[in-house]
Amino acid sequence: MSLKINGKIVIKTDLTVLTGLHIGGSDAYSAIGTVDSPVIKSSRDGKPIIPGSSLKGKLRSLIAAVEDTPDEFKDIKNDKPFIRQMRQMFGSSNPIMPARLQFSDAYVLNKDIRLSDLTEVKFENTINRGNCMANPRQIERVVPGIKFETVIVYNIEDMKEVNRDLEKLAEGFKLLQLDYLGGHGSRGSGRVSFSNFEIEVIGNDEISGDDIKALFKEVEEYELLHI
Repeated sequence: MSLKINGKIVIKTDLTVLTGLHIGGSDAYSAIGTVDSPVIKSSRDGKPIIPGSSLKGKLRSLIAAVEDTPDEFKDIKNDKPFIRQMRQMFGSSNPIMPARLQFSDAYVLNKDIRLSDLTEVKFENTINRGNCMANPRQIERVVPGIKFETVIVYNIEDMKEVNRDLEKLAEGFKLLQLDYLGGHGSRGSGRVSFSNFEIEVIGNDEISGDDIKALFKEVEEYELLHI
């Protein structure tokens, strides 16, 4: 399905890891004694990445969870009118609707840190209450202070809805800074912050990049942790 677009808005921001971040990769070929749950890494240079799908899914779910009651969130038949906006922004398979937002995989920005220093291994342990047996495991996490370049492209389809959509995206960024990204968030992992927003408007002279950037100004003030 192709739609008429009136230009694109490129949104760039630095995602900084505040507490160990775990977005899991494959452990199908892990040898005995190695990490049980590694993070996903680039096949090109072996550095951790944040898949665009992880960021996209988390933002959409946080926005929807705030707008919906629990029952409505579970049943798509009860979608409120705002869900149409979510479908336009994030895409939909039922009904088929292309996404206005395109999320790229995020890559490490820190050039001065050795590959071996990008991640850490966190040792965890669970206890079987029935037999008191321990079940130790090793979780790999991206260490605090690592920055990822995050790039999102917004297709301008309806000029009247640009501010509405990007305000909702900014809301999602705020919510994520008060929540977590990836796994093990209830145990302290996955706190992140966003900073250094850059906006570029391509193919449209009616929209000001400065006006769009102002929508994201408050995002940097919504950190749960200041590190």
